[in-house]
Amino acid sequence: MAAAKDAAVALSSGHRMPAVGLGVWRMDKPDVRGLIHAALRLGYRHLDCADEQDLFANLGLLCCTDPIVGCFFRCLVSGTINANGAGMLGMRSAVDYVWGALFLANTCLGLPMIQLTTKMKLKSGDALAEAFQTGLVKREDLFVTTKLWNSDHGHVLEACKDSLKKLQLDYLDLYLIHFPVATRHTGVGTTSSALSDDGVLDIDTTISLETTWHAMEELVSMGLVRSIGISNYDIFLTRDCLAYAKIKPAVNQIEVHPYFQRDSLVKFCQKHGICVTAHTPLGGSTANTEWFGSVSCLDDPVIKRDTVVIPKTSKVERLQENFEVFDFDISGEDMEKMKSVDRNHRTNQPAKFWGIVLFA
Repeated sequence: MAAAKDAAVALSSGHRMPAVGLGVWRMDKPDVRGLIHAALRLGYRHLDCADEQDLFANLGLLCCTDPIVGCFFRCLVSGTINANGAGMLGMRSAVDYVWGALFLANTCLGLPMIQLTTKMKLKSGDALAEAFQTGLVKREDLFVTTKLWNSDHGHVLEACKDSLKKLQLDYLDLYLIHFPVATRHTGVGTTSSALSDDGVLDIDTTISLETTWHAMEELVSMGLVRSIGISNYDIFLTRDCLAYAKIKPAVNQIEVHPYFQRDSLVKFCQKHGICVTAHTPLGGSTANTEWFGSVSCLDDPVIKRDTVVIPKTSKVERLQENFEVFDFDISGEDMEKMKSVDRNHRTNQPAKFWGIVLFA
């Protein structure tokens, strides 16, 4: 079985994405440089950056915060690689990781991609630049992802260039539309959500998702981005994108976890060659302790869907643990039990902040 650092998955764009990655979220400033460089020395080569520019100037590396995630990762990658990465927010306990392990082992076919999500107030672009300059890693050996924010749908080129400037890179490996909604422009490089006088998200009705997608395609033609994708698209929006796309999305990053398994959407994406990445894959605070004891003794790997996850860590000592992902098996019996917990429960609810129900 290949080492985690050598595993990769082929995207529909023809490019390959490393199978194991990491990210840093809300880390203290003194920790960033050391964590990034330690991760690179261990072999991490996949970085997924958030689009919140004031935070995202810090290119981060993501891994897990709890030892139980070692079980989770091992469940994910104990097999033949055939998946892609994901971003995750809101992990709160070791139990969350347990559910993530159960779900992803059940939902991944082969070796999943483990990406990273970064939301920080430092300049990790500087940390990467230093890594390049000192020979710690070469740019061509890294896979870097970031996202287009809602207010920049009419300024795709400018937003992409701004991200590249902050990251101190010449190109992105993957660029995603964060949400399927265009909002009033608040300035390139900002990620505020403009609200109308009644406190509701100020949606820009002059920009269609098709227009935004074609602007994303131009980035590929210009050599600024190698692969493009979508995020938080349902089955109908994904279908529409496939209908008007000249370059089809390589990835759809969506909320997927034990309580929100979304089998139809996952299968639709897979059928059409779109890699599914799972954000909030552990179900946040909804995770239950019921299976905590069973995870440590899982036997046979049962990996059935092409979905992936990104845990996090601020501890250098966890990096090696989280990178050793091939030594855990999970039983078919536990995977069958896991299927019964789906509640169609979404934890990502922008309505709490935007005043509208974005998801039908």
